[in-house]
Amino acid sequence: MTNAPSPFVRAALDAAAAVPATGIAWLDAARRENLEAFAADGLPEGRNEAWKYTPLRALAQRALALADRDAAGTLAVDAARIALPGVEGDRVVFVDGTYRADLSSATTTGIALLPLAGALAQNPEPLRFALANRYRHGAADAFAHLNAALAVDGLVLRVDDGVAIARPVHVVHVSSGAQADTAWHVRVLLDIGKAASVDVVEHYVTLGDAAQLGTVVTDIVVRENARLGLVVLQDASTATTLVRRSHARLDAGATATVHALELGGALVRHELQADVNGDGARFDSRGVFALSGRQHIDTQLEVRHQARDTASDALWRGIADGRSRGVFRGAIVVAEGADGTDASLSNKNLLLSGQAEIDTKPELEIYADEVKAAHGATIGQLDERSLFYLRSRGIPLAQARSLLTLAFCRAALESLPNDALREHLGDLLVAHLPTGPAAD
Repeated sequence: MTNAPSPFVRAALDAAAAVPATGIAWLDAARRENLEAFAADGLPEGRNEAWKYTPLRALAQRALALADRDAAGTLAVDAARIALPGVEGDRVVFVDGTYRADLSSATTTGIALLPLAGALAQNPEPLRFALANRYRHGAADAFAHLNAALAVDGLVLRVDDGVAIARPVHVVHVSSGAQADTAWHVRVLLDIGKAASVDVVEHYVTLGDAAQLGTVVTDIVVRENARLGLVVLQDASTATTLVRRSHARLDAGATATVHALELGGALVRHELQADVNGDGARFDSRGVFALSGRQHIDTQLEVRHQARDTASDALWRGIADGRSRGVFRGAIVVAEGADGTDASLSNKNLLLSGQAEIDTKPELEIYADEVKAAHGATIGQLDERSLFYLRSRGIPLAQARSLLTLAFCRAALESLPNDALREHLGDLLVAHLPTGPAAD
């Protein structure tokens, strides 16, 4: 006997009926296949190892309609809400998953920023490999299936070979918070040409308080000897559910560095996967999540070394207060033949409340010789001796807690080369940190 689909699944199937066909045979077929897979498998349950620590029971009972694209296309957005210090280059803005040309700008030579519909209209074949993907991990891939079936808007960013883009590209995802119980979906493709260089800032912000779901699937190719710097700032409202998957492929001699700051959201999950495929390639990641109230943030990091003399370094910090829950899985896989790999992963976490919880799971698989690899994870509390020292110097308890917590997180942000942006992220983190008991 087959279980009846949940309200979430039924609503997604109803929403799919309103998604127009593209007229591109392979793309429409891929959408149908992904929708059928989503309908068959549904949302992952607690028995699914990949989602063991992130329950979706409450989400499964919600019937979410697609966000109103007409309303999203005309919603007033204060420019100050999406501006960031040190980020003054080209900008691409989506509101509830809808591309907003009036809020976007692209004037830099050597880079193409196209809405997905425009890129498909110009020349769909180069996008076929990414967009025709049929995910094959059952319910674990539920949101990737959903995004592939329902995302009608997105971004294609291409940097020409040999071009160095001086100013960061700002990609903004705005949840209006005006349309309750709605969902939006965005597909992003980044292609960094050979020996090219670019910095991208991925920014999530919410304007209102209504509960919404957003999904974003991003495919990144960093070609031979190219460089990508990616900064992710997630500052959504505490009514937002946000599920993202980012996959990066690094060719020979390529480098990619990710800095992530996760502050907002009710339930947030980010699956960050990197295939270090070319000899001499390097992938580094730095991240912080800071939780309070009943927030739940789940980061799934997996780095796969598949070529000789590759490197990766992952450094992540987590903070949980109130009744919040953080989840971090960090996996390093060194494939057969990937000799000379140098990989390390560190995840340290602070519990600032007796009711908070952080689950961390470092994993290391090595199938090659002549490899240097290390990983570790810790969970603890603020050092009482350090608190006492600061208090003895006249610093109020709330300020002392914030100072120690910020110092704990600083290691994950200090390598960000954009000084103005790094300082701004630090200020946002300080504002988000719990202040503890009232000062004396």
